[in-house]
Amino acid sequence: MSENVLTKMIKDYKELTAMIDELKQEAESIADEIKAEMISRDTDEIRADIYKVRYKRVTSTRFDSKSFKEKRKHQTELL
Repeated sequence: MSENVLTKMIKDYKELTAMIDELKQEAESIADEIKAEMISRDTDEIRADIYKVRYKRVTSTRFDSKSFKEKRKHQTELL
């Protein structure tokens, strides 16, 4: 592969990744607008033409096993 071909490929790659980032931000902005509309209507499901969108807030709790092990270290050493 020649230097010129490689340079063009790298340039194309950088341009495409920049475009992907911009499109992701635009999609996230649109999703936020849809969520805001659903919140203003006080609904967790909305229909528009052939589309059905659901949005529910989810609360998640995770168990911190590393912290648990550190706090219980003396107990596990006895075993």
